[in-house]
Order: sequence, then C-alpha cells, then structure tokens
Amino acid sequence: MGWLFAAVAGAAMSVQGVMNTRLSEKIGLYESNMYVQGTAFMLSLIAMWMFGKGQLGQIAQANRWYLLGGALGLLITVTVMLGMEALSPTLAVTTILIAQLIVAALIDGFGWMGTEKVSFHWQQAAGLALLAGGLVLFKWK
Repeated sequence: MGWLFAAVAGAAMSVQGVMNTRLSEKIGLYESNMYVQGTAFMLSLIAMWMFGKGQLGQIAQANRWYLLGGALGLLITVTVMLGMEALSPTLAVTTILIAQLIVAALIDGFGWMGTEKVSFHWQQAAGLALLAGGLVLFKWK
C-alpha cells in the first residue's frame, strides 16, 4: 500500500502545483497560498474529527522542531507555484523530485529526526544521476 499512497501523493502534488499556479495568476501568489492552506486546514479539521485518535493534547510532548512542519507548508506551496510558473510542470516537478531525493537520502543516511539509518550506495547515487540526466534531456532543445 505504501507504493500506492506514494504514487497518489506524487500525482496529486503535480496536479495541485499546476492548479495553485493558475489560481495565483488570477488572485495573487500569497492570496492563493492562503486559500490553499486555509482549505487544507478546514479539511484537516474535519478529517481529525472523523478519523483522529483524540490525542491532540499530546502535542506539548512532541519535539518542538517537528512543529515547524506546518510552517514548511507556506514555503512548499509558494516555491512550487514560483517554480512551475518559471519553468514548466515537468521541469519543476523533476527538480523538486531531485531535491526531495537528495534531502531524503541525507535524512536516511544520518538518521535525522529519529529515522533509522539507511545506507546510501552507488546504486542510489546512480539513480539520482539518471534522474538529473532526465531533467537535462527534458530541457534540451
């Protein structure tokens, strides 16, 4: 199921990025971000009420750094819109994927944020290189 969830997330992120960019052309960058984040907040409240575990009060025991994950939403949404506007959906998403893979490899490799350390071998480096090569081929005219 993890593969399916990841594929759905990737597809949804690509569609959302284009939708957000087109909305920002009409109402403005930060206005569209407010709408997107506000809608997500409202739907998150509904999902929490319907499916949540009832442990929101435990947030005080969470690592304070992890609470910055919400603030990253602003950075993510705005930079995706700016990237898609300046490049194209394909180039922006490919660049995003490369950056995500590099950071994820660092998180895995060093065991940051409580993750189990996962070794990074030449095969993973080759995969990143192939992805970067694909970006060059997409951009090549």
